[in-house]
Parts: sequence; structure tokens; C-alpha cells
Amino acid sequence: MQRSKIKVAASIVLYNNDRKVLLDAVSAFLAVDLPLTFYLIDNSPLDSLRDLIEDSRVHYIHNPSNPGFGAAHNVAIQLAIEEGNKYHFVINPDVRFEHDIIKVMIEAMENDNSIGMLMPQILNEDGTIQYLPKLLPSPLSVLKRVFNKRNGWFKSFVEKYELRSLPADLAVNVPIISGCFTLFRVSALEEVGLYDDVFFMYFEDWDISRRMHRRFITLYYPQVSIVHGYESGANKNSRLFKVFIQSYIHYFNKWGWFFDRERKMMNAKILKKVK
Repeated sequence: MQRSKIKVAASIVLYNNDRKVLLDAVSAFLAVDLPLTFYLIDNSPLDSLRDLIEDSRVHYIHNPSNPGFGAAHNVAIQLAIEEGNKYHFVINPDVRFEHDIIKVMIEAMENDNSIGMLMPQILNEDGTIQYLPKLLPSPLSVLKRVFNKRNGWFKSFVEKYELRSLPADLAVNVPIISGCFTLFRVSALEEVGLYDDVFFMYFEDWDISRRMHRRFITLYYPQVSIVHGYESGANKNSRLFKVFIQSYIHYFNKWGWFFDRERKMMNAKILKKVK
């Protein structure tokens, strides 16, 4: 990898975050020996996180109108495009990782130009796996997953939907990967488009994964891992649940509710690999 020729950007969208947790994530990324730019897009009402870190590579943008997760990341991605970055990381503020995984992920992309989007293995705080690679969802699969979390009614269905039978060490092209820690090839984003900013929160990563999967490899890459402090806010907060429902409706209005031939074909293709 020719370091001098690879420009890398990253962004985190903020909203009244814990300073220490956020600083750990930013500092780990900045430890990488590559030309880096880090965008902190702060959707908080106040700019109290402006002084989080003094580093010329970090650009803080206060965005108190709070247009949502995807729209805020789009601000950073557009800047990354304008500044000629080859790769862009979308990172959640509640992640922990060793800085050397950044180079490993980039090298995987450098070795295969057909990869447009890549996600490492995501672990819980206790070291167990978060099953974030998925089949393309149907309206019923989303609801079954919600009810399974609450009651355990659809365990076997969810295991299939979340591709839990994938070998632990298999890098595989899957139609849905999570947006909590994602590496994008910037040229691929220019081709398929940025986040759909109609999604305020939820489903925006599924939507961009699907668009990317049509033309590029969307790679689940368990050779490296990060720790993510996952919280299912929609299951605990009525306002977030309303946002979840709005995004649910927009997603299926966009891609089709019960008649979606592409969904059927893409899911069948990945299921052949996990049987």
C-alpha cells in the first residue's frame, strides 16, 4: 500500500455524546499512519463538544438543525469527495478498536477494486458477536426480528435472516451491512449516491447497502473486529420508535413491500453460500 497516495477521511455524527467514549474512538483513528481527515458533525443543540480535541486533522462542524444521521454524514462525505479522498469511514461514537485495523480494512479494498463497502466483525462489550450482516428485509422479517427480541418467538427465522450460520472467519459479499463502522470507496459512493436523507434515523444503512450491493461487493470482513456499545433505542423510547416506523414505511415504499423480485434474487444468492 503506497501510503503517500491514499487519502482517507472519516466522520462521526454527534448528539450530546460522552466525551471520553468519543475521544477514545477519535484518538484510535488518528493513530493511523496515513494522510487523514476526521469530520465531527455535531447535531447537538449546543457546541459543547467543539473543544474535544486539538488536532489539525479534525474538523468540527456544528449542525444544530439536526437533519438526521445520514444527512449529517453526507455533509462530511461531500467534503471528502471535494478534497480527493479515496476512502471514507462512517463510524459510530460508541465504538472501540485498535488503530491497526484501519490499514487492514483499506488493504482489503486496495486488493479488490470491486469492493464498494466493507464492515468488520462487530462485537458486544462481552466479546460476543453482533449479528449485523443480514438478508434484504421484507416487512415481515423486520417485525419478526422486533418480536423475537421481546419474546423469542421467531428464533430460527431470525438466525437465518441474520446469517448466523456464516463461518466465523469467512469474508462474504452480503446485501446488508451495518452503518456503525463502515468503510466506503469514495468513487463507489459517487456512483450509487450518498445516504438517502429522508431517513432521519434507522434503515439508512440498509438502503445504501442495497444500492451499493447492486453494483459492488458489500463485504463483511470478520478478519478484524471492533467493539460496539449497541443499544436498541427504538425498543426503549417511544419517540425513537415513531422514527423507526417512519423509516420502515419509507424503506418499503421505496423498495417494495411484498413484491420485490430483486430482494428475492439477492437473498437466494447469499443463502446458497451459507447452506
